[in-house]
Amino acid sequence: MSAHGERGRGRLQRAVVGASLLWAFGCAVGPNFVPPKPPTTPGYTSGRLASETAVADVRAQHFEPGAAVPATWWELFRSPVLDARIAQALAANPTLKAAQATLRQSEDELRAGYAVFFPQADVGAGATRERPFVPIRNLARQTFNVYTVAGSVSYVLDVFGGERRAVESQRAQTEAQRCETAAAYLALVGNVANATIAEAGYAAQIEFTRRMIEEERDQVHLTRVQANAGLVPYASVLSLETQLASTEAQLPQLEQKLAQTRHVLATLVGQEPAAWNASPVPLASLEIPRDVPVTLPSELVHQRPDILAAEAQLHRASAEIGVATAALFPQINLSGSYGVTSTATAALFTGPAAAWLVGAQLAAPLFHGGELWFKRRAAIDSYQASLESYRQTVLGGLAQAADQLRALEHDATQVAAQTRQEAAARDARGLIQINFRTGVASYLEILIADVQENQATIARIGGQAQRLQDTVALFTALGGGWWGATDAVEARGVRTGTREEEAVR
Repeated sequence: MSAHGERGRGRLQRAVVGASLLWAFGCAVGPNFVPPKPPTTPGYTSGRLASETAVADVRAQHFEPGAAVPATWWELFRSPVLDARIAQALAANPTLKAAQATLRQSEDELRAGYAVFFPQADVGAGATRERPFVPIRNLARQTFNVYTVAGSVSYVLDVFGGERRAVESQRAQTEAQRCETAAAYLALVGNVANATIAEAGYAAQIEFTRRMIEEERDQVHLTRVQANAGLVPYASVLSLETQLASTEAQLPQLEQKLAQTRHVLATLVGQEPAAWNASPVPLASLEIPRDVPVTLPSELVHQRPDILAAEAQLHRASAEIGVATAALFPQINLSGSYGVTSTATAALFTGPAAAWLVGAQLAAPLFHGGELWFKRRAAIDSYQASLESYRQTVLGGLAQAADQLRALEHDATQVAAQTRQEAAARDARGLIQINFRTGVASYLEILIADVQENQATIARIGGQAQRLQDTVALFTALGGGWWGATDAVEARGVRTGTREEEAVR
């Protein structure tokens, strides 16, 4: 064969060997993670969802399928006080700050994990003073100094991708923590909105109850005057006093609920309960949002923090299979060192006492009693458990969204009926009061009318608050728009990615 042919064959062999090495050093054992497929159902409820709710408080809520939840959805309630409270909570809530600190910790641990892709270099220096023991007669012994400077470099060849899978696992864990931080943000905003609405509802019920107490006291006084004049039996006074005491007994319960809600609000905004002195938000000042976005189920799995966290944990379990698989294969470590030793610092780098070492070590598992194999099987089982947990989280998210959509339909119908009931009870009570003052109606009729109006008004106020709270619950069930809240979220530590992650992908 000619020299030209030999050179050509040599180049071909080197190319094949080089390509083989690139493939070996670039591959990674274990499964490549593939996100689960999103739901294919177009809606959340089994039956048809109406385009809008019934009209209640002169407003119906219109559902917008496929629309995205606004980043600052709480502003749809048109309450500056609510907006200010949420801003205060986002800036000072300890739970959210703890989640942000944990996220930063996870990100720093991920950055530390990237060090495996770089050579590890170390340097050391030492100085000793020695006088050797020489058990030979007439041999002089001397005391001298020994100076040593040495450096070493080592690098693990990640042939089978075990280190890369370990970093991938840590990256997935960081992503899960990022989603947990987003979940803390979403829960905080929802809790502040819910507590503000509850505070407004309790305050409205307390105000109405106090008015009822004043009116019932007037009725007791009037009835007592009639009883003293012999117009009605004294039993009528006792019956009205019983009703008055019953109404008065409702007030401490409502005040206790209001106090507890205010304590919750103080905790959410990062204050001590004794320092919280803000006035309750009037219930009438909270506007029910008219247009309600309804995110598609296929998009919900990419927006709810709990579902995204479950997906990240699934990714982590998948990467751990690769780590366990790579442990079954050999590991190659390259190392080198260089050092000098001398009895005088001036001759440390000029003398002949220098030593160097370059080498490679191969370590391959031979027999571990099945430990490595069953660790891989355990990693696969962990992945299956994470997959089922992810599916359950998705189902729970879909069910929660379905519950809140139906709740808004039923809330509107209920509040509309409660409003009609309250109006009828109020008119009936007014007529009976007129008849009672003229002696036409009995104390029993006015007693029944008082109870009916009281119950109707308390129920209507509760229904209004519940409708507002269910709207909040729907916004949070659909993910709360945290992914788009650049100012409110990313500035507070809930980021969608890091430069280090982008560099590795």
